[in-house]
Amino acid sequence: MIVEIVILAMIAAFLGMRLYSVLGRRAEHEEEIIPTNRFDRGDEQSQPRPVAQQGNVENPQTERALAGFPPAIERGLREISTADRSFALLSFLEGARSAYEIVLEAFWRGDKEELRELCDDDVYESFAAVIDERDEAGIKMDNRLIRVEDVTVYSAQLDGKIARIAVRFVSDIASVSYDKDGNLVAGSLDDAVESRDIWTFSRDIRSDDPQWLLDETDQG
Repeated sequence: MIVEIVILAMIAAFLGMRLYSVLGRRAEHEEEIIPTNRFDRGDEQSQPRPVAQQGNVENPQTERALAGFPPAIERGLREISTADRSFALLSFLEGARSAYEIVLEAFWRGDKEELRELCDDDVYESFAAVIDERDEAGIKMDNRLIRVEDVTVYSAQLDGKIARIAVRFVSDIASVSYDKDGNLVAGSLDDAVESRDIWTFSRDIRSDDPQWLLDETDQG
């Protein structure tokens, strides 16, 4: 029994390393347009739209929000807001935080359908591969996002008609892994660890679809 638990702990550690490798992979198909998903329907039954935008850059509040960043970031944000008059930074950051929470929770419970809606193909396939490995090993996760302490713009650029904004998230996460019989393999819900992640969202500003997609994840 002890040997089995040790082996499962090693598998859990391996899968954790695989997750880090997934979070470092960058999407190559930045110009792909994903059809509107359930977060963009606008009906009362749908959840808040992760990284969907609203408002107008001419709003003084939005103008103030774009100021105060390092020159390269402010330049990128202004290029995006000039090219896309519907862009509103504060709304974008609210949506980015929502997307961060939804993607993490979907990954932890193995919900590929939810991940497909919010990630581009490369990021989705990477997440899905780790989920498959985890399922094959019989590992169950009961991770908890305790709190998101900070959400800030890390970089911004307009590459042709593709807007890309990287957001740094600082959060506290409790991680627990169980084997197929429900025995604790690793972690504790009472011991949250600070996580620093940089997620990049992209959107084709020519599209009528307001949805931004997660196309790169990294640690930061």
